[in-house]
Amino acid sequence: MSEEQTGSVEVGNREPGGEQLNSLAKASSAYLRSAMHQPVQWQEWGEEAFAKAKAEDKPILLDIGAVWCHWCHVMDRESYENAETARIINDHFIAMKVDRDERPDVDTRYQAAVSAISGQGGWPLTAFLTPEGKPYFGGTYFPPIDQHGRPGFPRVLLTMAEAFQKRRDEVNDSAGSVMAAIEHNESFMGRSGNPGPELVAKLVDSALKQFDARSGGFGSQPKFPHSGAIDLLLDAASRVSVNGAESVGEAAKTAAMVTLAKMSKGGIYDHLAGGFHRYSVDDRWVVPHFEKMAYDNSELLKNYVHAFQTFVEPEAARVARETIQWMDEWLSDRELGGFYASQDADYSLEDDGDYFTWTPDEATVVLTPGEMAVASAYYDIGEIGDMHHNPSKNVLHVRGTLDGVAKANKITLEEAKKRLDSAKAKLYAARLKRPTPYVDKTVYVGWNGMCISAYLEAGRVLDLPEVRAFALKSLDRVLAEARSSKTGLAHVVAYGEEGGNGAQVAGVLDDYVFLGHAALDAWELTGEMKYYIAAESIMESALERFYDSTGCGFFDTEAAKGEVRLGALVTRRKPLQDSPTPAGNPVGAALLLRLEALNGREDYAVKALETLETFAGVVEHFGLYAASYGLALQRMVQRAVQVCVIGDDATARRLEAVALARYAVNKSVIRLRRDQLGALPRALAETLPHLPGLKGEGSFAVVCSGKGCLPPVSTVDELIEAMNKSL
Repeated sequence: MSEEQTGSVEVGNREPGGEQLNSLAKASSAYLRSAMHQPVQWQEWGEEAFAKAKAEDKPILLDIGAVWCHWCHVMDRESYENAETARIINDHFIAMKVDRDERPDVDTRYQAAVSAISGQGGWPLTAFLTPEGKPYFGGTYFPPIDQHGRPGFPRVLLTMAEAFQKRRDEVNDSAGSVMAAIEHNESFMGRSGNPGPELVAKLVDSALKQFDARSGGFGSQPKFPHSGAIDLLLDAASRVSVNGAESVGEAAKTAAMVTLAKMSKGGIYDHLAGGFHRYSVDDRWVVPHFEKMAYDNSELLKNYVHAFQTFVEPEAARVARETIQWMDEWLSDRELGGFYASQDADYSLEDDGDYFTWTPDEATVVLTPGEMAVASAYYDIGEIGDMHHNPSKNVLHVRGTLDGVAKANKITLEEAKKRLDSAKAKLYAARLKRPTPYVDKTVYVGWNGMCISAYLEAGRVLDLPEVRAFALKSLDRVLAEARSSKTGLAHVVAYGEEGGNGAQVAGVLDDYVFLGHAALDAWELTGEMKYYIAAESIMESALERFYDSTGCGFFDTEAAKGEVRLGALVTRRKPLQDSPTPAGNPVGAALLLRLEALNGREDYAVKALETLETFAGVVEHFGLYAASYGLALQRMVQRAVQVCVIGDDATARRLEAVALARYAVNKSVIRLRRDQLGALPRALAETLPHLPGLKGEGSFAVVCSGKGCLPPVSTVDELIEAMNKSL
């Protein structure tokens, strides 16, 4: 960094080598710490920064991004690391930088604001705020100079500074209008009585109408996985009829299974290491945005497990196992437990997917001629590749069948498979020698809840004991380190970067409801009441902190108790839309319904119904983005079914395997030992221990629904018959 740059920074922090740092040196987030060397006088979001803006009567420049975000790094290098641009910012603004993963509450509100202003959204998010934090202008990426019809960032900065200084009334009017728009957009006054099966059917139909029969997925480019919609379709496909429409089941199966098959063959899937990239820029799933997120992989892992459960599709099981393998290797703390947040798309701004892509020459160096012949044909490694910046670079994707490749090469299918397996191993080993994209080792509570649930489901359905064990280890860590009887859940269990002040960020609704589901999943697997008690305790805390007892439904942040709400955080939000993680309100309603089926608490059922009613009048307009609502409503419409398997021998394991077959959102499979029948949630305690035939020896299964249970059964055929009566 030059003297000119360091001279513009007034923060007194210096590294041992004498380089001056801005105040982000005190931050804990990897994204914020990556900007501590910049000449911009960045501040973290907080009272100190807002007080400074008011004291100096300056507007706020708000930058929201993430460590995995390629264009955030581009704008950092082009603008925020430029001495002249930094001087303009420091002279005219209070600069505030926010990590969207660390502060989803801040991000969601300003995303809504910038969308209202410009019709744009995404990261980096660039917003201009009054000293009170009200947005009066914004956009996403701004280039360093005027180009492609976009104004250069220095011109935008000077224009916005001048507007604030000379046209304050206009700025305040604009900011007021934007805040009103946010409040209106987030209010969702769409209350409707008695949401029922017809609304589930409308949401299923909405997904089917957007299904791309040629390439799988929904809509056109760019294509996102829409995991919630896939699960909603798989649930519909598993039923004999969906609200009387028998044909829907077959259509739902086709849409879900074609989408899963096309994604796993496309470049959005990492064919060497396993796991999925965030989304595809084209409609055929070939060229992805290469970052890999914990939450995408957790939900897609569930999709492939559910597909295997219902249709016994071996490819679905393979993809699920490979996704777990990638998460084990790259996204998990094997020693302490817990899942990391993300892996970046690239290791530098000169690397645009180069880590994950291959030229024919690069592949030829690694492989034998026989391996290259098979791998290049199977994964489409050709002279003309897929990447615009470097046409020789190929994204590995499957364009044909291995049988076809074998015939073209005049070898047996077995030999083709042997060569392909060998090629994959060699290509991956060679890739590991390349500079590796950054892994953000921050452990977030909500995303860990999602990953733990996915691992517990996969570990049970695919019979992977070590996967189940790691999920429980991770849950134990999160429960031990992120919960406080006084302050509730934290949003972050541990940061991945050393240094920083480690100030606690309060948990948001997502943290509570995802962790609550994970704890309940753990109880279903183990029968250990500590996990059930944790789930119920987390739900109670969520109701106390987030539930709107007047208007019903859940807010995404806690009710203010004395502290000042900064900026757009004064706006209360009730999340309904999956974007991209499942929305907090339907996930909260689903947790209430799961718990009510076990503890019989009518107030839980009432609050679940109230939450779903709150959005019933508007939800069908959200289509694909309301799939989690559809799943929660389906859980309410179809009564809860619990298949309890009691025993600890080979018979119990066989019964559990049968019980797990066929995914249905309203079905739970609970595994108990005989000695655990004395400590059960209330609804089960009132029925299960008193059933006839429990005094004998051996393992058995009981199917319970509503307030009653069917007689115990001890054979696979009897269990299948009992489940068919209830599901």
